[in-house]
Amino acid sequence: MNPRRTIIEDGAVAIHDDRIIDVGATHELRSRYRSDRVIDASRKVVMPGLFDGHGHAGHGLVKSMGSHRDPLWFEACERIYSEGSTEEFWYAEAMLTALERLKFGTTCGVTFLGGGDSVMRTDDAVFGDRHCKAIEKVGIREFLAVGPRRPPFPRKYCRWSGNERRDVMVSFEDQLRTSEQIIRDWHEKADGRIHICMMFPVVHPAKDDLEKTKLSMWLAPPEKEIVDQAHAVRESTKKYGVLFAQDGHAKGTVKFAHEKMGILGPDAFLSHSTDLTSEEIEICKLTDTKIVHNPSARASIWGHCPVPELIDAGVTVMLGSDGTAPDRSYDMFRHMFHCMHYQRTHYRDSSYIPPGKVLEMATIDAARALGLEKELGSIEPGKKADIILVNVFKPHTYPLNMPVHRITYYANGNDVDTVIVNGKVLMEERVVKTVNEMEVLENAQKEAEAALDRTQLRHLLEIPEKFWGHSRY
Repeated sequence: MNPRRTIIEDGAVAIHDDRIIDVGATHELRSRYRSDRVIDASRKVVMPGLFDGHGHAGHGLVKSMGSHRDPLWFEACERIYSEGSTEEFWYAEAMLTALERLKFGTTCGVTFLGGGDSVMRTDDAVFGDRHCKAIEKVGIREFLAVGPRRPPFPRKYCRWSGNERRDVMVSFEDQLRTSEQIIRDWHEKADGRIHICMMFPVVHPAKDDLEKTKLSMWLAPPEKEIVDQAHAVRESTKKYGVLFAQDGHAKGTVKFAHEKMGILGPDAFLSHSTDLTSEEIEICKLTDTKIVHNPSARASIWGHCPVPELIDAGVTVMLGSDGTAPDRSYDMFRHMFHCMHYQRTHYRDSSYIPPGKVLEMATIDAARALGLEKELGSIEPGKKADIILVNVFKPHTYPLNMPVHRITYYANGNDVDTVIVNGKVLMEERVVKTVNEMEVLENAQKEAEAALDRTQLRHLLEIPEKFWGHSRY
């Protein structure tokens, strides 16, 4: 995965501290270096750590709750995130999902501090603080997106002390101040592994277009209010030198963000971006705005992301999971596979999105989209040592040939054997070194149960009508 995309059979990688210092044939590196430690990678693929360009905090403890009807799932996110969650909920969820990413070989991920219809938990810095402390402990890299939720303001949030609930009304200015506090506290901390970026909800005044894609809740409030707020967020990105993210672009929203709001640019990356027009693809090219394609997300059921057209236009496209709810995982191998097959299905042409390109979208292209291509995304001397070993000594990945095809078509996250971030071994032979996996799982269960009790949403766990024996709910 160097600039020439070299594949080395019987190869080796030399690491010193947090950097790759050499790559080549095993016999050459054995004769060149004395090593304190050697990891045997026989019958394994050694490759760059994977990137996930879009996920959501909170989703790990919501998962498929109410997933048979989209309004019910959005309600679960709304009530749990704004009313039923404590700082311990956000810590437990971050530990769980960071552990999932680690075990699936995702060494760097983008995470919004909330979700559903942009329910951001930025009413108090403690929630972002607890999230970041979990990421720091697990040891992976992350870009945490913070910012305001959708107007109108003020919005109600709940704080809990034991079983006692206190309601707080939160303004746009409150959420902006909190987001800036999280930037000051955590940006480029944890040995440079944690980055903070700013987000702003996607808006669109054309109701007819959005109703076709089931996104009618994303209508814009009065234009001046939304533009002023967007500009305030963009001023923060410039003040602190952080990236800008948006979740949920569809036909017409990129044009609106560019012409009416003026918020796109080389530091911006936009998730989903379904049914973009040729004019909007050109806007992305001219502004050097990056795109996150989430092939397994429900947005990719409602619309089509024109990935080939974007790539051919010179737009950087990276892959994302869209988090672990309501019906997917953080397994980026799964999302690489879905990207190839869904694009080929759409065009009725199996030549679209070759395995090599989709692997680039989850590694070096993603690093470029996040401004890290000089440090991450490929195995080259001088770059950070973020490396995974994938065990292909298994029936579903044999025979040992065509390794890129094996990785993108056949492998899954459970095939990841070893994960190294910043030169530190975080997992070896699928044993995590940084946290106690059983404790993480048990704490996640406890906090999920507590959130259900606070919100009285247990009915969303029940098997719905027409679950069995019918072609649709």
